[in-house]
Amino acid sequence: MSRPVGEGRFGSLLSGVAVALGCVLFLGGFAWGAVVYKPYTVPTDSMAPTIGKDDRVLAQRIDGDEVRRGDVVVFQDAVWGAMPMVKRVIGVGGDKVVCCDRQGRVSVDGTPLDEPYLEKKDQGSLTGFSTTVPKGRLFLMGDHRSDSLDSRVHLTDSSHGAVPRSAVSARVDATAWPMSGFGMLERPGTFDGLPGGVSQPGPLRLMVIAVVSGAVLILAGAAYGPIARRRRAGAVRREEARGTVTASG
Repeated sequence: MSRPVGEGRFGSLLSGVAVALGCVLFLGGFAWGAVVYKPYTVPTDSMAPTIGKDDRVLAQRIDGDEVRRGDVVVFQDAVWGAMPMVKRVIGVGGDKVVCCDRQGRVSVDGTPLDEPYLEKKDQGSLTGFSTTVPKGRLFLMGDHRSDSLDSRVHLTDSSHGAVPRSAVSARVDATAWPMSGFGMLERPGTFDGLPGGVSQPGPLRLMVIAVVSGAVLILAGAAYGPIARRRRAGAVRREEARGTVTASG
């Protein structure tokens, strides 16, 4: 016997709902991402191995006041050059940043930093320094310390190498390209014990879940029609085969 008409209608209704909900999640996730994040191509290897040269990253649009130690930020400052740059925040206003101790580590307010994100052959800095970060500014360094032009190069400036918080436009959350490096940026516990705390990841994971879930619902809903028709055709053939057998009997 073929399936009741009501059952087919209910399945079609569920299929339509799945496709509609999938479209909302899929398109909404992309729209949300476009508002909150911006892509950026890193022009140098100064942030290696965390971010390589020409890597494509996704950076969350934030206000400079939201920046915390350990954040990898996109910023632009006329003293540093005309193009946006990517560096890691080591010190904030009022911090005394010093390098290096006997183990080659940078310290912030007397606390040595264990920095697992550094290029393996690098120590905290090839040259020693000591500076106090002016209020409202950030002391920035690349993870590839031996190949990074950062706050250390500008220590003799009036701002002691620090950039204003207002120069920051975004915080890097993930690497989007190449696919071999695709994923969220790890947030090591290097700065957890310092006052002020550390930032939390942005909503990128939720956006990805929304987009993927939407795609699955769209495909599942769209597949219902062909599958249902195939099942109905199979049922009809079986009915015809039983009718033929009965007639011949």
